[in-house]
Amino acid sequence: MIKIIVGTNRKNSLSKTIAILYQEILLERGAESEILELEQLPADFIETALYENNGKNEGYNAFHNRVKEGKKFVFIVPEYNGSFPGILKTFIDGMTYPNTFRNKKCALVGLSSGIGGGGIALSHLTDIFHYLGMHVLALKPKLAKIEQNMSDNLLTNRLYLDLLHTQADMLLEF
Repeated sequence: MIKIIVGTNRKNSLSKTIAILYQEILLERGAESEILELEQLPADFIETALYENNGKNEGYNAFHNRVKEGKKFVFIVPEYNGSFPGILKTFIDGMTYPNTFRNKKCALVGLSSGIGGGGIALSHLTDIFHYLGMHVLALKPKLAKIEQNMSDNLLTNRLYLDLLHTQADMLLEF
């Protein structure tokens, strides 16, 4: 089962909307997936589940176990301040090093309100995943000016849709 990670804890985010769309694309191809939302992490996990408290927060442990069982991932990554959200980095820092992500595979999708589509954020995240031993799919769609390319929670940009479909096909073959 492919794990789709919504890379922000912002409520009602466009990242979640794109994650749902990606799940539909995978389902069209007969692939099962599960969406994991960082907004569902325990609010206190930074203080109760990391470092010396590793393994002590049952809510975080349940989330961690769902991630650990994954073999392939899709990260929907919004651009925050020229990179990815801090909650995503903290979430990664809480995973068992290095075994949670080592020798696993992932696809990255960036989105931004600006013209970069989260390209720098995806570059930063790629470096981290390479360090952790994760294999990152080369095609990384960058959905720039995301609000202007959506209507009624639907992605209206044909190129963006084509890129997501192509990436999903590549991830299934990866």
